[in-house]
Amino acid sequence: MTHYALYTELRAKPGKEEELASFLLGAQALVADEAKTIAWFAVRFDKQTFAVFDAFDDEAGRQAHINGEVAAALGARAADLLEGPLDIRHPSVLADKLPG
Repeated sequence: MTHYALYTELRAKPGKEEELASFLLGAQALVADEAKTIAWFAVRFDKQTFAVFDAFDDEAGRQAHINGEVAAALGARAADLLEGPLDIRHPSVLADKLPG
């Protein structure tokens, strides 16, 4: 069972909504190479509000993702794409249902 997660809500700057959506779609390929990322979701709530939720079996997996390519790419583009600073939360997973 997964026990560790990350949740990050992202608010696009006005006019940057589709660029952020495109960035998140492209990030899927990078996450696919992360063996310790058990689940990864990029979602859109409305025109400007997005979020990413990731789940991991252990803290090492969570740290590998935090130090990985997606986080680095988002950090490099944050000032251009995002309204406000990143707010990365570290929740604990209470229960899950995953394929396999």
